[in-house]
Amino acid sequence: MTKLLADLGNVRRGLLFALVITAGVLNLVDRQIIAVLKPTIAAELGWSDDDYGTLAAWFQAGAAGGFLVSGWIADRLGVKWANPVGVAAWSIAALLHGWAHSMAQFVAVRVTLGMTESMGTPTGAKTIAVVLPHRWRSTGFGVSNAASSLGAILAPLAIPTVALAFGWRGTFVVAGTIGLGWALAWLLATRGLSFGRASDMEAQAIPRVAAGRTDYGPILGERRTWAVAVAKVLSDATWWLLLFWLPDFFHRQFGLTGVALGVPLAIAYGGAAVGSLVGGGASTRLLAMGWSVDRTRKGVMLVAGLCVLPIPLALLSHDYALAVGLMALALAGHQAFSTTVFALIADIVPQEKVGRVTAFGSFSGNVGGLVIAKVAGLLLTAGLGYLPLLLFASVAYLAALGWIQLLLPRLDRLVQT
Repeated sequence: MTKLLADLGNVRRGLLFALVITAGVLNLVDRQIIAVLKPTIAAELGWSDDDYGTLAAWFQAGAAGGFLVSGWIADRLGVKWANPVGVAAWSIAALLHGWAHSMAQFVAVRVTLGMTESMGTPTGAKTIAVVLPHRWRSTGFGVSNAASSLGAILAPLAIPTVALAFGWRGTFVVAGTIGLGWALAWLLATRGLSFGRASDMEAQAIPRVAAGRTDYGPILGERRTWAVAVAKVLSDATWWLLLFWLPDFFHRQFGLTGVALGVPLAIAYGGAAVGSLVGGGASTRLLAMGWSVDRTRKGVMLVAGLCVLPIPLALLSHDYALAVGLMALALAGHQAFSTTVFALIADIVPQEKVGRVTAFGSFSGNVGGLVIAKVAGLLLTAGLGYLPLLLFASVAYLAALGWIQLLLPRLDRLVQT
């Protein structure tokens, strides 16, 4: 990192990069408050599991809808203004949770949070492409992805501590206030700066919805689009299930609440960071050894899917350490699988369509999250527990790989022109 900052040429450029990374952490922490503090909030407000599942589903609906337009908004506002507008918007949405009492009010703030947080991905990617020199962009995107995992690790450690001091309502207010402070810091850091239009190379580095064209018609008739979309529905469902329901799982299974949830959740989400790094690194190594794109991508996805296969044992085991380890392994498998799917898009999709296929895939993943969130609430309310959900998760990735194999029996890298 020291070498990176020295190569950037000036302190301000390094500061802007650091702010973008921090925004990614805030984005994940804000959405996780309600999950980590669910036992406390549900007890006070009388929520059922179905109520919580409904709120999670509404958040996903807001995020899915927001993702289809957030790239266009980021492009229209530009780097200088998209960052503070996006962070301030989702921070206000987080802050308003502190004054919500009825289910209707919580639905409204969850939808708003989902929609506004969708600004984080295209804005962060666009900013890194503009702020960092070309040779440092790959490193920048890697650090950004790692920061998202860091947010997942920090959230269960920091949120219960803040809640002890300020209560669960105060926790939302504190998070929102920090975000508004971030927006102010960005405006001060960029005062006097003028960000020009991104070069063609920068535009290619930005996985956005509006990359010159916003129409989805041309990609919806292609097998590769639906191979990615259905795979994302199946695989992302597990990610969102564990992101929103894992604190509740540890609470039910081992009676953990508050600060006691911090360590197991941090370890489990830490597995996601490891999986992202290992999955990406393994693919790079295998391709360098001469493996074909088809063998590499599908091989890594197969191993990733097998990592998730034993997840139901976490419910059947009364061994606390084993349950945490199995969840960490599953999340590592997810991130390795997800990283490979996005790499696959770059391999097989023409450059002018990569942005739309990526966006549609992410939208599809959020739809999977919406469905699993609601289904989880219904199953738990019916007294069926987590077993049906974990059985689905255990085979979802292998089913996604099977679907890709069915539609794309042979993956060949396109020669981009």
